[in-house]
Amino acid sequence: MFSDNDTYNHSNHSLNDDFELIPYAVKFWLYLVFLIPSLLCSLLVLYYLLYRRTLHHALHNHAIIIFLSIGLIYEVTIYPWMLYFYDHGGIWERGNLFCTIWTFIDWGLYYTQTILFAWATMERHILIFHHQWLSTKKKRLLIHYVPLILLILYCLIYYTVVMFFPTCEHEFDNYYMICAEICSFNSTTLYMYETIIHQILPNLIIVVFSLALLLRIRRQKHRVGRSLQWRKHWKMTIQLLSVSCIYLIFSFPVTLMNFLRLCGLPRSLTANTMEYLLPFNYCMILLCPLACALSIPQLRNKLKNICSARQRARTVLPMTWVIKRTLHNQTAV
Repeated sequence: MFSDNDTYNHSNHSLNDDFELIPYAVKFWLYLVFLIPSLLCSLLVLYYLLYRRTLHHALHNHAIIIFLSIGLIYEVTIYPWMLYFYDHGGIWERGNLFCTIWTFIDWGLYYTQTILFAWATMERHILIFHHQWLSTKKKRLLIHYVPLILLILYCLIYYTVVMFFPTCEHEFDNYYMICAEICSFNSTTLYMYETIIHQILPNLIIVVFSLALLLRIRRQKHRVGRSLQWRKHWKMTIQLLSVSCIYLIFSFPVTLMNFLRLCGLPRSLTANTMEYLLPFNYCMILLCPLACALSIPQLRNKLKNICSARQRARTVLPMTWVIKRTLHNQTAV
């Protein structure tokens, strides 16, 4: 995602979090509290979408399945490593290869996920308002499957080359959480390309197309009323908007800071702000599975039924005990 090296520079290295504006202990508990329910929701939603044939065949769920799968990789690698780093006060000797893999997952998979979700916000307009474009297998292949495959291949190849086969030497420093600083981004041209194409543009697409989708759905409601088709479209919109809101709250501010840096704002003026924004930016991936779980009506209703059944079980068991106890006392008398 982002390296602490990009956010601020310590005057000297410290083996504790004395220089951190947000203490390691606060970050540790913040991520741990969200990680457990997020991991459970990721597994539950993926199982639910993949287990039901009608759901995993639905085109609008394909991008969500890939999105959640990437997030799951993130949750079982980056966050446990972060928790270990914070729990040990930032003292963790790691090899160069491990540091590079960490940066690849933290940076490469994060922006792969962002780019895919940006495409999903655009594709949702096609699925709802131009579904005739996907009426045949050939059209579905060209308009739906090919863009997904090309975007995934592009991101994986780009970040693999940049991080594992650079034309320069990476810098490694175990005093930072992300211990590899990618030397390729020292190039002004590549840094501008990375910032504009992989950060600013996808976030702008998410915001603009999400708002446009909401306006078009509201307009459709006034034109056709609350028909069954409109309710289906509204459910698809809510699924998308729930994740888009999380991006808007947690990711867009960091993107805005990077844009201001690109425009010439000195790093010294944004260093403290970025240090507060980055920990909350990491919460974004943890909150997305929760938003997906709540935005799927069938899954939400199923969870409500399970909770209601457990509540009834808790109510019935004490009543059964009271009745048995009463009958026992009457028999004794």
